[in-house]
Parts: sequence; C-alpha cells; structure tokens
Amino acid sequence: MASRIIGTIAGLSSLLLWFSFHFMNPYNDLIGIEPFFRTTLLLALPACLAIYAAWRRKKVPMLIAFIWSFPLSLYTGLTQSMYSFFGITCLFYLTSYFLMLLSERTNK
Repeated sequence: MASRIIGTIAGLSSLLLWFSFHFMNPYNDLIGIEPFFRTTLLLALPACLAIYAAWRRKKVPMLIAFIWSFPLSLYTGLTQSMYSFFGITCLFYLTSYFLMLLSERTNK
C-alpha cells in the first residue's frame, strides 16, 4: 500500500513540476518544440508510467520509470531551483520499486 501511495504522489508531483517547468517558467521558450518534446519524453511520460505502475503494483514499469527519468532528473536535481525536486521524485520512483519488491518477498 505504501508503494502505491509513494509512486502515485511522485508521479503526480513530477507531472505538476513538468507543467510548471514548461508552461510557467519565465526562461522557457514557448515557441520552440524541441524543449517541450524533450521534457515530455524524459519527465512527463515516465511520471505517467510511474502512476500506472503504482496503481497496478507492477515492479518492472516502476523501475523503467526510474531509469528513464534518471538522467534529466539528476541534471535538474543538481540545480538551485524548485525544479531540483525532479531528483526527489525520481528517487521516490526507486523507493516505490523497492517497497513493491519488499512486499512481494514478505508475502511469499
């Protein structure tokens, strides 16, 4: 149950941060399609996958969401802005994965 809550909150938080990063960022170029495509591919889609994995209690998609979002989350996580929380949400994907793994092993 905890893995479901953590994974869902992390995914929703990532989606909210992505929305803010792309649509409310004063330094963002709203005309260019490349930054939108890149952030959607590397931040928003893994967040959707994490929400799906959390609700279906699927370990592999949660691990894929972590690995998929890790490079850009690490990059933004090392900045001094509110977008450094992408690093935290990515770590919550991994935490949710380990909790799923742990609950599976304790139920056997």
